[in-house]
Amino acid sequence: MKKISKLLTTALFISVLSFSAFESKAHCEIPCGIYGDSVRVALIYEHIETVEKSMNMINELSEQENPDYNQLVRWVVNKEEHAKKIQDIVSQYFLHQRIKPVEANNEEAYKKYQKQLETLHHILVFAMKSKQSTDLDVIDTLRAKVHNFENLYFHSHDH
Repeated sequence: MKKISKLLTTALFISVLSFSAFESKAHCEIPCGIYGDSVRVALIYEHIETVEKSMNMINELSEQENPDYNQLVRWVVNKEEHAKKIQDIVSQYFLHQRIKPVEANNEEAYKKYQKQLETLHHILVFAMKSKQSTDLDVIDTLRAKVHNFENLYFHSHDH
């Protein structure tokens, strides 16, 4: 009995560790039916804001006569992490779970599906570009793409 109890405790511990390792990813892929689409979009906007602040801080620190390289590295890492979180939400949550394939014979639904895929791909690309530079135009484009996706996803009319 002690062996079973110890085994169950170990399994529970490993399960908790496994779930906490995927915290920044989408809710789940069971599917459990519990989705927070608007929460995920809000998180993407929050990550964009964090990437933007990181870019501003990197630019500001880089212009100093004697930059604090420790802080500079921390802001670069922060920018990378939050851009990756955008990519994770787009990929793991929306592309894997929420955007369902549509048959081409349903023209209107297929057109919307294609627009959603295209817009999500753009978000992924501009999240990647935000890792590669501190160009704030990338942030403006990223925000616009998320706004476009938000309209496509939550509203039934064409954009």
